[in-house]
Amino acid sequence: MYEQIRGDILYIMLYAIVMALALMASCYLLLRKGNAFAPDITPPLRLRRWTAALFASITMNHLWFMPPMFFLTSRDAVQITDLVGGLLDSMTFFPLAIIVLLTMLQDRRRPLWPVWLMMVPLIVGMVWCVAARSYDFVPMLIVYLLLICIGLIIYMVRALRQYGQWLRDNFADLEHKELWQSFVVLAIMMMVFGVYAVCNKGIVYEYILQLAAIVLICYLLWRVETLSDLHPSLVSHEEERTEASPRGDVEGIGLLLQRHCIDTQLYLQHDLTVSQLAQAIGINRLYLSNYFSSQGMSYNTYINDLRIDHFVSLYRDAVAAGHSFTAQQLAHNSGYQSYSTFSLAFKQRMGQTVTAWMREFVQ
Repeated sequence: MYEQIRGDILYIMLYAIVMALALMASCYLLLRKGNAFAPDITPPLRLRRWTAALFASITMNHLWFMPPMFFLTSRDAVQITDLVGGLLDSMTFFPLAIIVLLTMLQDRRRPLWPVWLMMVPLIVGMVWCVAARSYDFVPMLIVYLLLICIGLIIYMVRALRQYGQWLRDNFADLEHKELWQSFVVLAIMMMVFGVYAVCNKGIVYEYILQLAAIVLICYLLWRVETLSDLHPSLVSHEEERTEASPRGDVEGIGLLLQRHCIDTQLYLQHDLTVSQLAQAIGINRLYLSNYFSSQGMSYNTYINDLRIDHFVSLYRDAVAAGHSFTAQQLAHNSGYQSYSTFSLAFKQRMGQTVTAWMREFVQ
């Protein structure tokens, strides 16, 4: 295969582009303090660092495989280079890819030691292959890696359901916070990338591997920089345990919400969190969350209902007064930064699109 690569200038250029792109992305995440993609968003620092480490591992992997591409011709030298490269992937790329996935979930800080523990059999197996200078054990390691990928996808689906509920319980605006589609796509890409990384099936697969790497780097860089850091918006668990409220009954909380949220139109504040609302009405965040649960709704549903009612009121007043307006303007005045977020919430609440509802109202 390396003989084919040496004569393929296009592949060598693509290989160099991937290596340079990974290096630049890693340096950008480590050294740049601001956000060039979304200046108004502050991404999680911990996620930035782990993603930079992942990009650095891709750079290191590409550097390692350059000698057999250009000047190593001995079969033994090429074989040991391949095996050591597989060992480096087992120690860096694969665990870092899993850690990046877990770090994106901000509902709680998950322990990372199980990730390294899962890698131990893979690392031990690759060490044995390097010591024996043999590929005999590699097929078993590939099966083990695939099992890890399948288990990771199953875990992520379950974790994402919990994460989605956590978002709805704590945030009124889910723009730049939802991760369902991103994680499904990313998990599949991780699995495909891992299979290609350990399988040597010719120049076509090498091209696919490099193209997948470009997509992965660009996608991850965009996802990391457009994901809001959610932890500063929430009070700590210690504060939740120490705060108390003698008015924690359902009726009392309902009256507090009416007085401090509905009457003051606090719900129109962008990115209003459940912690901020609890502080505004003077009760513990857990009491407030339990109140919404007892009413069969999430915090996100509660705020969206108030905002949509406000939109309906603004629309009716504008039509009655004969004022010119757009649905986008009214949605923004109702507390929504994103019209797409408003449209989805409106359809879920009203059972039809904004356009259809406005058309029926005029008729």
